[in-house]
Amino acid sequence: MLVGGRALRGTGGLSVYKPRPFRSLGLPRTPSVVMAAPASRQVRRRARAAPRPRSAEDWWWDRLAPRGSGYHLLQSDSMLLVLSEPGPARPRAQRRASRRTPRQAPPGPSAAAKPKAGLRPEAAAAPAPAPAPTPTPEEGPDAGWGDRIPLEILVQIFGLLVAADGPMPFLGRAARVCRRWQEAASQPALWHTVTLSSPLVGRPAKGGVKAEKKLLASLEWLMPNRFSQLQRLTLIHWKSQVHPVLKLVGECCPRLTFLKLSGCHGVTADALVMLAKACCQLHSLDLQHSMVESTAVVSFLKEAGSRMRKFWLTYSSQTTAILGALLGSCCPQLQVLEVSTGINRNSIPLQLPVEALQKGCPQLQVLRLLNLMWLPKPLGRGVAPGPGFPSLEELCLASSTCNFVSNEVLGRLLHGSPNLRLLDLRGCARITPAGLQDLPCRELEQLHLGLYGTSDRLTLAKEGSPFLTQKWCHTLRELDLSGQGFSEKDLEQALAAFLSTPGGSHPALCSLNLRGTRVTPSTVSSVISSCPGLLYLNLESCRCLPRGLKRAYRGLEEVQWCLEQLLTSPSPS
Repeated sequence: MLVGGRALRGTGGLSVYKPRPFRSLGLPRTPSVVMAAPASRQVRRRARAAPRPRSAEDWWWDRLAPRGSGYHLLQSDSMLLVLSEPGPARPRAQRRASRRTPRQAPPGPSAAAKPKAGLRPEAAAAPAPAPAPTPTPEEGPDAGWGDRIPLEILVQIFGLLVAADGPMPFLGRAARVCRRWQEAASQPALWHTVTLSSPLVGRPAKGGVKAEKKLLASLEWLMPNRFSQLQRLTLIHWKSQVHPVLKLVGECCPRLTFLKLSGCHGVTADALVMLAKACCQLHSLDLQHSMVESTAVVSFLKEAGSRMRKFWLTYSSQTTAILGALLGSCCPQLQVLEVSTGINRNSIPLQLPVEALQKGCPQLQVLRLLNLMWLPKPLGRGVAPGPGFPSLEELCLASSTCNFVSNEVLGRLLHGSPNLRLLDLRGCARITPAGLQDLPCRELEQLHLGLYGTSDRLTLAKEGSPFLTQKWCHTLRELDLSGQGFSEKDLEQALAAFLSTPGGSHPALCSLNLRGTRVTPSTVSSVISSCPGLLYLNLESCRCLPRGLKRAYRGLEEVQWCLEQLLTSPSPS
């Protein structure tokens, strides 16, 4: 409706019209015009004021936290918090009233109400009605839910995040949220794994030494106050202050179990021996890519060798003395041994007698000799074979250089290892399927026989791959035959073992590498169809496959796409 050329605006149940004052024309002020709202709006307002019936959601919330039970619920998009002993919460009406409370006018004559122009004297002299009493707000604001969580629960929550991603940078950021979070993040139980890297890696030597001394001053406070329950410590690229840091660790971290020195220099025998005496639970030492004298390592093994479980070492000219200590039964409880080369390839062959290692480390579970030119000593005439490794589960002899591992050497290593699960022989061109068939292990899960960079394919075996799959088709999860010279028919017979597994169950194969082999499209499609759990398939450089399909497939969707393309594309001539 239009009155005086202006439309009416609805406010609640009434429509109020206020005409524009015509002061410039000298006309008197026009009184306001009030009109009743339509009947449909009044009915709608009564319907809104009616109490809402209780829904199933209200009943569910009352069951979780009934009134008077001492619990309080807080809900977000992806979680539900049940908190005990909540503070008294103000009703919504009180919170709105407290926000809308006008400021009190200062006392004085200026605060007196002045009569408005145009009103009658009786209305101006009438006393103003007393304002409705407003509820007084609480004395203090309601504390946040983070302050009401017990400290023990908060520490457990932080512990789950630290176990997944490590203590840094999460604990450093959480300590800045509030005082309660800072108290929880400062608990030494959360700082069980720490990595300390030199802050100025790659800078000049003088700047690096100064930065390490500055960090060492901070560690003098952190070690007793934060790292008192430290279990795993990693030092990366420390050049000059390794000895003071290890001294602090020995004094303040008696629960240390694992120590890794990567790219460190100046590690002395006194520091390692002192650490072995102070940390009675230390059982794992990683010295890869660090400049450590062999005498220091041998002294450490003599002091802590009886409790050593894991040992990592980079092969160099000083490794012979360290391996000699291992062969002399210095570490009878050793379970993991890894010897590898650094970035620079070492041309010195490794002399490691198999039988002596079996006697010196009988409890070995993982043996890794990576990228080494291993020259095993032949077994003399009349010499009985060694006891073997009864607990061995992983053997890795992968190498990209000349490798002298043969079927005879592999038999000497694994003749007493029935529990082997992983066998990595990448680069070992002298190993044949006939030699693998005689191994005593029956539950092999990962077999890697890939050949990388091998130019002489004439000496490779053309037959025998069915021996591998027929023996371990029910347990193999990963199979790598890349670069092998097996024929098309031989590969077809080998992969046909996955079509029918004992018991009618699906094969466990999830990774298959056929790079550079002579596999055919029909063989690949049959393997994909029979192995529904296949997640990785490498078909690079396979000459018998159509163009556009010679690549690596990762994920179930890509593997199934490859199957569709193989079934629809014509076979190459």
